[in-house]
Amino acid sequence: MTKVSSMIVQFIKEKGCTKVFGIPGKPVVPLILAMKAEGVDFVLARHECGAGYMAAGYALQNQSLGVAIGTSGPGGTNMLTAAAQALAFHAPVLFITGHPPLGLSGKALGQDSSMFGTDLVELFKPVTKFSAKVESKDMLRQLLQHAEEQALTGSKGPVHLSVPLDILVSEIEPFEFAKLATDTIVSGNINSAIAALDAAERPLMLVGKGAHLSSAYGPIKEVAEHWQIPVVTTPGGKGSFVETHPLSLGALGLGGTEAAAAYVKERKSDLLIVVGSKLSDMSTVGLLTAGEPDKVLHFDWHANFVGKTLESETIFVQGDAGTNLQQLLAQASPSSVSKVDLTAYLQEETGQTAEPEDGRLSSARTAQVLRELLPHETIVYGDDGSHSFYTIKHFKTHVPGTFRFDDVFGAMGNGIGLAIGAKLARPDQEIACFTGDGCLFMHGTEIAAAVDEEADLLFVVFNNEMLDMVDKGMKYNLGVTAGTRYSKGIHAAQFAESIGAAGFRCATEAELVEAYEVSRGIKGPVIIEVLVNKEEVPPTLGRG
Repeated sequence: MTKVSSMIVQFIKEKGCTKVFGIPGKPVVPLILAMKAEGVDFVLARHECGAGYMAAGYALQNQSLGVAIGTSGPGGTNMLTAAAQALAFHAPVLFITGHPPLGLSGKALGQDSSMFGTDLVELFKPVTKFSAKVESKDMLRQLLQHAEEQALTGSKGPVHLSVPLDILVSEIEPFEFAKLATDTIVSGNINSAIAALDAAERPLMLVGKGAHLSSAYGPIKEVAEHWQIPVVTTPGGKGSFVETHPLSLGALGLGGTEAAAAYVKERKSDLLIVVGSKLSDMSTVGLLTAGEPDKVLHFDWHANFVGKTLESETIFVQGDAGTNLQQLLAQASPSSVSKVDLTAYLQEETGQTAEPEDGRLSSARTAQVLRELLPHETIVYGDDGSHSFYTIKHFKTHVPGTFRFDDVFGAMGNGIGLAIGAKLARPDQEIACFTGDGCLFMHGTEIAAAVDEEADLLFVVFNNEMLDMVDKGMKYNLGVTAGTRYSKGIHAAQFAESIGAAGFRCATEAELVEAYEVSRGIKGPVIIEVLVNKEEVPPTLGRG
């Protein structure tokens, strides 16, 4: 016989997860002790939400299951935002929450997670693909199997299990875990898609965040080259198609390039190929300046948002984008399309979007300098705020899959935890996080976990002492601002030192370059704080 807690840890190990993120509490202590006995590292987060973000980063970078643990009651509610962010990223995270002993249900209990208190199973349902309570040890094998299927198949995503303390410490007959059943689904609309592509005279490809989910970088490039299709990405799709490719116009939507904006304004598309995008208001800014496309070819796992943003006739190609794009290429006739020349639209972004401010550097120029400094293979996790939209516009990607950002759910501070989890999953991979002072205020303490783990990780903090994206949106769209500027901002470099990280404060290009060069020789996490212009206008006003 063995303990239920031990079987859960063995399941975690079998799925390739060697690190688990969380904060302990009485109902989950047996699980954490089982991890210690089984050789699974428990990474002590500073907040359960941060633990969820780290688990998501671990899952995305490791391309496997990530696990986050929180105690009952507030431990679970603190992870709800992280679960919603994982759902937006399609990150396969198993959230495990504690629960008081089933035998005490209905009594007044501290941190109760039952229907009589804070029902975590119900609370997690809207932000996960599956949420259930292990009400009997005999249910364990089936619930683990179902959680794995939901997390790792199809569009992937987070799942949640609530495990009562008396179930966790009970003994169970050891069992073998079910083998995950998978299949490759090919859309029935491949021929229609090929016909539409062959007939198109002014096609345009819009690549979204879903391209990262399927790692469809190769097929996207081949399809674009075969039919000579100019490519733009959504903010979340940045990095799915390298911006040095001759068919790339860069990003469209918020943070989009002048090249992309000019192209869609001058050329009405007769076929818009959408790959893995919900076509949210963050992604479609400027898309329809020349009018609706004649036809849309939409690759996605789900039909939830297909045909709802655009009124054009739509061909839906359902399933994994990479698989279906490969089918297009396998069945397509040899290309007879003339090469497309986009040089008339391509230009170097100046980065001059504000009057100089004493003691501060332009955010746009900061992004350009960072591109000059960081190796091309560095994977950047962009946090949510105007700093990432400056980066989307001015920080070119040279290697596919090297920029990750969520422009839909958009929880501030998520990038900090994501980057930490990613680095712990792949210690030899160059990882950086671009964040803002507002995000640092929310979840900067998680960097202390990176200190404990001795993770060589770079955080660049764009500090303008305000919630810039909201501030400028109010100022330029409403003519007034309120509640967006800090009376006393954070000194990020001093904050770094207070938690054991290295910290640098920069106000000029020269100081930024020097700080980066020095940081290369430092072990452990580094925070480079850049004091950026307060009145610079970010590329985020198009949304209104």
